[in-house]
Amino acid sequence: MKKEVHFNDFESLSERSKTILRHIVESYLETGDPVGSRNLSKDLPIALSPASVRNVMSDLEQLGLIAAPHTSAGRLPTELGLRMFVDGMLEVGNLSKEECTNIKRQVGSCPDQSVEYLLNEATQLISGLSHCAGLVLTEKQNNRLKHIEFVALEPGKALVILVSEGQSIENRVLEVPAGMPASILVEATNFLNAVIRGVSLNEAREKIRMELSERTAELDELTQKVISVGLAEWAGSQDDNRRNLIVRGRANLLKEVTAVDDLERICQLFDDLENKKNVVQLLDLAEKAEGVKIFIGSENNLFSLSGSSLVVAPFQDSKQKIIGILGVIGPKRLNYGRVIPMVDYTARLISRLLT
Repeated sequence: MKKEVHFNDFESLSERSKTILRHIVESYLETGDPVGSRNLSKDLPIALSPASVRNVMSDLEQLGLIAAPHTSAGRLPTELGLRMFVDGMLEVGNLSKEECTNIKRQVGSCPDQSVEYLLNEATQLISGLSHCAGLVLTEKQNNRLKHIEFVALEPGKALVILVSEGQSIENRVLEVPAGMPASILVEATNFLNAVIRGVSLNEAREKIRMELSERTAELDELTQKVISVGLAEWAGSQDDNRRNLIVRGRANLLKEVTAVDDLERICQLFDDLENKKNVVQLLDLAEKAEGVKIFIGSENNLFSLSGSSLVVAPFQDSKQKIIGILGVIGPKRLNYGRVIPMVDYTARLISRLLT
């Protein structure tokens, strides 16, 4: 039976154990192959015989930090071993000045573009730099609104069209009083467009409520009812539908997939992302996080089947409120030392551009 180990047990490992664990993890991140005691003893910076290395590897295996993929094979790090490496051994450098300049040039070159355009550019960029899939998750309601229009359909129904500054369009069907004149929809459209332009959906709802309470005498009773129905419809959206998920570079996740089982796991990840299954939890986790957060394999429900890792960092709006996360999805063999500063810098840049 394997001994349970906690993250704070790292300091209790001997220097010899730390050195061997580090080399097993670094070899795995570079090649993906298990490493044996004979090869490991040749590469270590300390003189140890293969037999001594095997003894240490046996201890590490008992702690659940490494495992053999099959009989008589070398050893690979487990998710727990990867976590201990990332938390206690990983050396994270800074991006070069040239890399920072390139990110600024691509993401921040069009300051007058919409938030949606900015986030799309950032997702595409970080996918290309990391050679993994880039991900951005934010709330749709933070998009700035541009236009709204009510259109009469059949008796008792109207279509409301909501357009954001990023040119995304949402259509919803509302129930309205039967026989209502078309002029009511025109009046509701004009009233709302005077209020909502350039504000988020949350801000718009507050402004509309205030305007309605102050201008009751100016508006027809039916107009007020149409506006209130529209507000109720927007407020009643489910959380999943208010999330805006952008994923770029999914094909990068398939580059090194050879086994059928691995392909099935990646396809499962794609399905989960498409359905936004468990993805909304990431935004909730980001709101409690400071800086970069790393999920390895099954540490998050989204990746329990695909065995993928995720590195994410939150970004903020002008009110210092966390409104989304940006990150990279890749294999557990992710180049964490390079990806972590890249995600951190890009998320900070987005926050500056949004403020």
